[in-house]
Amino acid sequence: MKQHFQNLVDEEEANIDLTPMLDVVFIMLIFFIVTASFVKESGIDVNRPEAATAVKKDRANILVAISDTNEIWINKRRIDERAVQANIERLYAENPQGSVVIQADKKATTETLIKVMDASRAAGVYDVSIAARE
Repeated sequence: MKQHFQNLVDEEEANIDLTPMLDVVFIMLIFFIVTASFVKESGIDVNRPEAATAVKKDRANILVAISDTNEIWINKRRIDERAVQANIERLYAENPQGSVVIQADKKATTETLIKVMDASRAAGVYDVSIAARE
């Protein structure tokens, strides 16, 4: 009887509890998902003008594209020029440290570019940049 009891105790001690390890793995997974930075795209391919003094801009999370036909695109959706301010306000509320980068095509008019810049400033975002190729 004593031998049988000893075998039961040995079997219980031989089992390893994996619950704490799984907890740590899930916490690390959540950490990496939350801290990951995803590449954002404006939704259309823009032929940007070249600039000799172009500088890479980090933390640009609000990308606005203006096509050659003066269409405004944000987050792969075509936006009416009257709704640009509301969209930028919403995106800026999600990440207040970000900035607006306008990707205007070479053939886009300056009028559309100025409207988007004014809408950005009206939305409270004063860090506005214009994308160019180096």
